[in-house]
Formats: sequence, structure tokens, C-alpha cells
Amino acid sequence: MNRQTPPHSRTEQPKQKHAGLPKLLDDTVTSTFEDVMAIIEAKTELVKIDITKKISIAAALLILVVVLLIGVAYLITTMALLLGELTGHPFVGYLLISLAFLSCFFFFIKIRPDVLPNLIQKILLSSHDYK
Repeated sequence: MNRQTPPHSRTEQPKQKHAGLPKLLDDTVTSTFEDVMAIIEAKTELVKIDITKKISIAAALLILVVVLLIGVAYLITTMALLLGELTGHPFVGYLLISLAFLSCFFFFIKIRPDVLPNLIQKILLSSHDYK
């Protein structure tokens, strides 16, 4: 009672049905879709890494600016106290430092308003290798 299935049995018919050009097209479309999805995922990861790098640079610059501002504030206070000691009155030192800053402010606002924007533009362009 050893029965063998004939070579053209029902279990082999689906294989023969997809064995030609439709099977090749199906495999090609499937692999192309998977490749496109892999490329999209890779691009997404690269964008995430790039954004993370830019955010970390911005955060580092922000921290450095805060530290610089605190240092400048202490330096200005020290200069005001020194001038106050030299003149004999502490308020005179603060007054002289305030007058220096106010004169810089009025110089850049009233006398030469285009100097500061041009200077900042040159610095930004030189950081991106423009001349």
C-alpha cells in the first residue's frame, strides 16, 4: 500500500502557477519595496542624527553665552568697584561704567547704525566660508 502522488498533484499546482514571469515580478516588486523602505529608514536616522547634532551645538553655545555673560557682569562690577576706589566714591565707578556702556549704545544707534549689523553679517558669513 505504498502510494506515491503523481507528479502533477494538487499540492504542486500553485508552485507551477507562480513559477514563471509573475513570480519573478512579484519577487522584484517585493524586494524593491523593501529596499525603498530601508532607504527611507536610513534617511530618517540620518536626519535624526543631524538634528541631534545641531541641537547639541546650540545648547553648548547657549551655555557658553550664559557663562560669558556672568563673567562679563562680574568683570564690569569689578571695574566699577576699582574706579570707585580710585575716585573715593563707589557710585562714581558705577556711574563711569554706565556712561561708557550708554555711549557705546548711542554710538551704534545714532551715529553709526550700520556698523554693528555689517560686522555681525561678516562674522556669520566668514563662519560659513563666504567672503
